[in-house]
Amino acid sequence: MNPAPAFASFIAIDWSGQAVERPRGLAVARCGPGEAAPVLVEAERGWSREGILAWIEGLAETGQRALVGLDLSMAFPFADAGGYFPGWDRSPADARDLWALVDGMCERDPFLGASGFLADPEARRHFRQQRDCGDLFPGGRGRFRVCEHGQAAAGLLPYSCFNLVGAAQVGKSSLTGMRVLHRLGGRVPVWPFDPVPETGPVIVEIYTTLAARTAGMRRGLSKIRDGETLDRMLAALGSAPHDPLARYDDHATDAVLSAAWLRQVSGRAALWSPPGLTPELARTEGWTFGIAGDGAGAVTSPSSSQARG
Repeated sequence: MNPAPAFASFIAIDWSGQAVERPRGLAVARCGPGEAAPVLVEAERGWSREGILAWIEGLAETGQRALVGLDLSMAFPFADAGGYFPGWDRSPADARDLWALVDGMCERDPFLGASGFLADPEARRHFRQQRDCGDLFPGGRGRFRVCEHGQAAAGLLPYSCFNLVGAAQVGKSSLTGMRVLHRLGGRVPVWPFDPVPETGPVIVEIYTTLAARTAGMRRGLSKIRDGETLDRMLAALGSAPHDPLARYDDHATDAVLSAAWLRQVSGRAALWSPPGLTPELARTEGWTFGIAGDGAGAVTSPSSSQARG
């Protein structure tokens, strides 16, 4: 097993698929090595998806050795049905073609939105939308990627990217995120679709609830809305207390905690080579960083295990 890469900066981005210019759900937090708590990176008028895209491009331009976690699913299920959209002649062969398809079909959507893709008569057949369940949506909880089955084995509650109904749905965020990944155009490697570079930044998919569980938050709770709870969770991840935030909403605290989690776990070589991740999955479905995928579930720290009892 290759040693884990080392980073000088750990960045967590809470994402949003909301069809507005500056979604309230976008939040960026950053920390360096050591114990100092992550801090929120603020944009003057609030973050937009275009703004975050430009900011990540800036990391590449300056060569910063950053691990960037995006809280979204980077691809749709593929392995379960032998394709993303079985029966559709435009169904892509791999994730990069998927990102290109989504971005191209949404070129008229402002703010890197994704309504154009979901309005397509063939694409919409695979999704469950409000008052519009496609005839190819399989029912129940929908289709899942292999790593999402690993999330469930870890005690998490994943949602299908094809389900666009409910507050916990992740499909819209994922589609807008795919547009950003396509526009990065390979300038920032995305694990596991790309090898981890020896220099510069790399992007990984994260699941902010996994960070909360690792920090000791009990099942059924995953959101932090006060400073005392945030400091307790940060301490479980080896972080010093944070400086007071201007707001303690789900998005800000998710980003802060997830940046500290990335710093704690990124040095574990096993996370970069999970047993369930095959070359085919690395090309088509991707993987959630921190999920073992071998039945062992999520990686936890001694402190978090004690906190859960």
